[in-house]
Amino acid sequence: MSKSIEVQDLNVYYSDFLAVEGVSIDIEPRSVTAFIGPSGCGKSTFLRTLNRMHEVIPGGHVKGRVLIDGDDLYGPGVDPVLVRRHVGMVFQRPNPFPTMSIRENVLAGARLNNKRLSKSDGDALVEKSLQGANLWNEVKDRLDKPGGGLSGGQQQRLCIARAIAVSPDVLLMDEPCSALDPISTFAIEELISELKNDYTIVIVTHNMQQASRVSDKTAFFNIAGTGKPGKLIEYNDTSTIFTAPTVQATEDYVSGRFG
Repeated sequence: MSKSIEVQDLNVYYSDFLAVEGVSIDIEPRSVTAFIGPSGCGKSTFLRTLNRMHEVIPGGHVKGRVLIDGDDLYGPGVDPVLVRRHVGMVFQRPNPFPTMSIRENVLAGARLNNKRLSKSDGDALVEKSLQGANLWNEVKDRLDKPGGGLSGGQQQRLCIARAIAVSPDVLLMDEPCSALDPISTFAIEELISELKNDYTIVIVTHNMQQASRVSDKTAFFNIAGTGKPGKLIEYNDTSTIFTAPTVQATEDYVSGRFG
């Protein structure tokens, strides 16, 4: 199920503005890759190109290629909606549908994809997805209660359950713990470590410790100044990035002498 991602010389634009320039990166299946770097350096923008979410903003487009197991997401005739089914996304702030029940939240994506689910199939998918998000035992007795009634950390795990219910190949996470307390953050980090057995995971984080704890590889992005494009500066095994980076700017950033 898990798939490799190969990005070839990607430039990301908003209308005429070049937001991210010249990124080439290979991301291995069944691994966690962290994107780090100062605010405004294009790492979230680049993350969104991996499932064409940046196109939701008017004028958003790319030049270059993004291949998932060899298939170009930007090839002619490719449906962005289908891309987003295979490449799920979890956002910075938990965003369950507040009035929908926990059960309906989990099934929302599957229903959008025109899946006609019988009640028993739906129940099985809900349990499997919530088990996958380590949330089942906490909510199994209140599946018909609103998703908005859960704690922040539980809501984020509900969003992860919703993302995995459609059986994606890749999971993108844009600062998934930045709105959470340390205990919830730890629960999500544990979950990421388990999910990488089944998915290719890419996470944007501002938390250096988190990147070093959860990721196998780390990509450092930087920006030369306001109005300049973000660039990928260095990409390597996480241990190397944090202990022996080859670029001075990377070392300055990870050691806290920067930003």
